[in-house]
Amino acid sequence: MTDLVIPQLSLVALIGASGSGKSTFAGRHFGPYEVISSDFCRGLVSGDENDQAATSDAFDVLYYIAGKRLAAGRLTVVDATNVQPEARRKLVELARAHDVLPVAIVLDLPEKLCLERNAARPDRTFGGHVVRRQREQLRRSLRGLAREGFRKTHVLRSAEEVDAAHVVRERLLNDFRHETGPFDVIGDVHGCRAELESLLDKLGYAIARDGSGRAVDAAHPAGRKAVFVGDLVDRGPDSPGVLRLVMGMVAAGHALAVPGNHENKLVRALSGRNVQVTHGLAETLEQLAGETGEFRKQVEVFARDLVSHLVLDGGRLVVAHAGLPEAYHGRASARVRGFALYGDTTGETDEFGLPVRYPWANDYRGAATVLYGHTPVPAPEWVNNTLCLDTGCVFGGRLTALRYPEKEVVSVDAERVWYAPVKPFPAVAERLPDVLDITDVLGKRIVETRHLGRVTVGEDNAAGALEVMSRFAIDPGRLLYLPPTMAPCATSARPDRLEHPAEAFAAYRNDGVTEVICEEKHMGSRAVALVRRDEGGALYTRTGRPFFAPALTASLLDRLRAAIAAAGLWDELGTGWLLLDCELLPWSAKAGELLRGQYAAVGAAARAALPAAVAALETARAAGLDVAALLERTSARADNAKAFTNAYRVYCWPTDGLEGVQLAPFQVLASEGSTYHDRDHGWHLAIADRLVEAAPELIRTTRRLVVDTTDPQSTAAGAAWWEELTAAGGEGMVVKPLANLVRGRHGPVQPGIKVRGREYLRIIYGPDYTEPANLERLRQRSLGRKRSLALREYALGLEALERAAAGEPLWRIHEPVFAVLALESEPVDPRL
Repeated sequence: MTDLVIPQLSLVALIGASGSGKSTFAGRHFGPYEVISSDFCRGLVSGDENDQAATSDAFDVLYYIAGKRLAAGRLTVVDATNVQPEARRKLVELARAHDVLPVAIVLDLPEKLCLERNAARPDRTFGGHVVRRQREQLRRSLRGLAREGFRKTHVLRSAEEVDAAHVVRERLLNDFRHETGPFDVIGDVHGCRAELESLLDKLGYAIARDGSGRAVDAAHPAGRKAVFVGDLVDRGPDSPGVLRLVMGMVAAGHALAVPGNHENKLVRALSGRNVQVTHGLAETLEQLAGETGEFRKQVEVFARDLVSHLVLDGGRLVVAHAGLPEAYHGRASARVRGFALYGDTTGETDEFGLPVRYPWANDYRGAATVLYGHTPVPAPEWVNNTLCLDTGCVFGGRLTALRYPEKEVVSVDAERVWYAPVKPFPAVAERLPDVLDITDVLGKRIVETRHLGRVTVGEDNAAGALEVMSRFAIDPGRLLYLPPTMAPCATSARPDRLEHPAEAFAAYRNDGVTEVICEEKHMGSRAVALVRRDEGGALYTRTGRPFFAPALTASLLDRLRAAIAAAGLWDELGTGWLLLDCELLPWSAKAGELLRGQYAAVGAAARAALPAAVAALETARAAGLDVAALLERTSARADNAKAFTNAYRVYCWPTDGLEGVQLAPFQVLASEGSTYHDRDHGWHLAIADRLVEAAPELIRTTRRLVVDTTDPQSTAAGAAWWEELTAAGGEGMVVKPLANLVRGRHGPVQPGIKVRGREYLRIIYGPDYTEPANLERLRQRSLGRKRSLALREYALGLEALERAAAGEPLWRIHEPVFAVLALESEPVDPRL
């Protein structure tokens, strides 16, 4: 058996005369969708695979399909004769356009065999001269395939060789997707050996030394692996020491590395090629002159064999010296290598004569995290899921690493300025932690969250949120969290219900969540309470607006602070502040204007007009007019209007200042140094019960019931409890996984599903929503976007809480908080 090795991602050209068995070979060694046949494309455009008049159009189709496959990163095999240089040139150009390697598999079988095979096929009516001409063209081309651009060529010269052939797909040199980390990705070292050793020590690596005390390896006790982004050499005091250490780590399997432009130039210098000895190369060559010839040769081989970029962790991480756009990830070409080493420039130079780099990261929208160096920056800053780790150590800055997947930045200071740059290296601009910058939120933004990955905020959404945040919201220094929207349950199949708990229980059961908690849904206004142990805090709505004037807010917070102290929570949680998720009651305390201007007005108008209409229709019926159907419809509308008024009146009662106002806390969001989404909801509600006990006139309890979604009796009890709540005028309930934050069989699970009562939904959808025709229309409502929005906002909320608890700068906390508000302007039906 003969192995024909081809890259996993490549364009394979099958080359051979008619009758050489290309299609049979392709069918044996490649998948049906991997092979694009010129005959098949000829049939697509003309209905006849042998219609030579359709050849031009057929190849247009072939090149188009091949291009789409290559763009998607799929191996593509072109089954055509490909014996003419012009045909092969187009394939090589196509491969280069998509930065994949072109491979030739040549079936150079005897002419007699090709003729015999064609004679046995009734659809091959052309003469033997065609085969002879094709074989002559092939023979003239064989020696020049490499010059044409084919990176691999396999030639099979007999039927026996074809039968013995076995296609082996090899990983591309940059394909390290099987390496899943964890990693410590280290920025440009530039010969700063002492700083590298300090950084490795800070990262937890144990450095091994040879008999002369030189560092020759470093291993992490937890199995972490270092990844170097290139530019190990030049400008610094000890490039050989850096190379010795990094080469040892790579050889021992403790590190990976990609080349920088300085390694690329060093290889050319060591191999005797003519290069300009500038930008620190002279110092490196002088330092290497003191090493043995064997070491210099090892350096040359090591640096020469480094791969342009690495695709790691299943494709979720890409490391390249100068960065890399998504279209180049996992590709192999001179263009890809050039970008990875040097980046892209605008063609201009700055006042220091240096090329102006194109800011590729500003346009990056790829799924993979890209870590790079090359262009020194004062401090690492995330830009669209990319991070530059070159913080100018050799220029007196810092040597920086990123822990992955933790995304924790670790740095050590340079011992001194080792090399004076042509362009002055800026000092690290320490951003004031409590100062916000409008550029943080303008335009399209991508926010990294730990629990859902990347969340995108559109430019238009951000503009709307900026208006609300700047004009109406409280001081951002106290706005640590905004609650997410919540998805309703799937539409019920019951004839008189739009929502029912059975659908919520089924949704969680299908996701593998067996225990849920049903919490009474208070008909109030969602409120977040930030309470500080000494004084101060905030009480705000889910859009960041204050509920009350400052004096009333301070008074309510004082009472809540006293309740927290009486419950012993300050000391128990070891915190100076507490963030609570609550409901503020009554609804009318915040929504009074809405009630008067919208709900009450509708109810009053209906109650005034419809009884009069009913009376008039009854008079008409008594006079013998046929108005029975209209009377029935109008009477139903009158009853609906009365039900509509009764529905919202349940949630309103008079208040005077704080008299009559209540808070129903149901979750402890965060405190100093801690978040609590790892505590089950039973724990959270037990905390709330202690607050109720401490201040019963202010704090209202949240009734609940635990349900086993796999037990029919338990789910029936949950549904019956919901019926009891809603029959008494309650809004309904929220069903949540008892364990709180969980992942289901199919990925992230909704943190809560609201199930609203029949009469409460009358407020939402209007007095007549229960009429059969209206209810049937509402059953067609689409919930997909609402569910997606709920998950994204929830992940952003958790991200804000974790950053706040960790004491991160305000601008970092504000990023996900602002994103929640921005997502609220997405086009989703607000009634859902």
